[in-house]
Amino acid sequence: MVAEEPVKYEYFYRCEAGTNYLRAGLWYSLFVRKQRYFSHMHRTFEEWAQALANAGHILYAQGMVPATSGNFSARVGPDCFAITVSGRHKGHLTADDIMQIDAEGRALDGKRPSAETGLHLQLYRHVPGIHVILHHHSLYATLISQMFTDRLVFADYELLKAFPGVDPQATRLEVPIFANDQDITRLAQKVEEYMNTHPPVHGYLIAGHGLYTWGDSVETALKYVEAFEFLFRCELMKRGVKSQ
Repeated sequence: MVAEEPVKYEYFYRCEAGTNYLRAGLWYSLFVRKQRYFSHMHRTFEEWAQALANAGHILYAQGMVPATSGNFSARVGPDCFAITVSGRHKGHLTADDIMQIDAEGRALDGKRPSAETGLHLQLYRHVPGIHVILHHHSLYATLISQMFTDRLVFADYELLKAFPGVDPQATRLEVPIFANDQDITRLAQKVEEYMNTHPPVHGYLIAGHGLYTWGDSVETALKYVEAFEFLFRCELMKRGVKSQ
């Protein structure tokens, strides 16, 4: 299979309170139109690397990965994963900024992986169906993660149906919030313990930090990012936090 050429995006945005925003809905629709669909079972590392780089461009255009924050990964094979190299700016990612690691987090190409690699590997071990993980530091996710102590509950939102297995008429969606911890092994263990004793989890927050969400493809994970951001904004506005 011949790897596709890097996708070139034309971003149309307006400046508001110092943050660049794409016109409503444009960021996701551009990705879906431009990104060629491959089965995740047949993508090469190079194709995954380009797909993750494209996701970084989209999230940066939304103001969700300022500076060098955030990290992304994909399951390439049973014991091989693609993940962002530590310290790379997500708005300027290229395929070269994505590296390979094994199931223990060891680099396979001499590069240094994200400091939060352990959180990605915990999710891949816990949920075999996960093929992509996106972690971003958006304004809404960061702010709302500091307004609740251990969990955020969404109820009575039609948009809950964006998440698989959630009935918006009868089900609440709970998003756990974990205290920020520089000991990634300890934090990953807390996430594991929570997921072992709670219903299926579609994302979690780290206080003062940001959101982790995942899916079976980059497109699906981006859809969940969009849904979570809308719900975060709704909850903030209900509590009197002004939204531009």
